[in-house]
Amino acid sequence: MGKIISKGVVKRQKGYLYYIDGKGNVCEAKMARGGKKKKKKAVKKKAVKKKAKKKR
Repeated sequence: MGKIISKGVVKRQKGYLYYIDGKGNVCEAKMARGGKKKKKKAVKKKAVKKKAKKKR
C-alpha cells in the first residue's frame, strides 16, 4: 500500500498515472483504457447476378 508523502507538489493531468520510481523521482505514465471497441467499417456488398435455370 502506498503512502502520501506530500500534497500539491505535482500538477496532475487527467488520464495520467503518477508514481515514484526506484530512484525516488516522480514519474507520469498515460493510463491504458480498456473495454472500448472500435466501430466496424461498413462493407459494401457486391451485386451478385443469379443464373436463370434452364428449362428441360
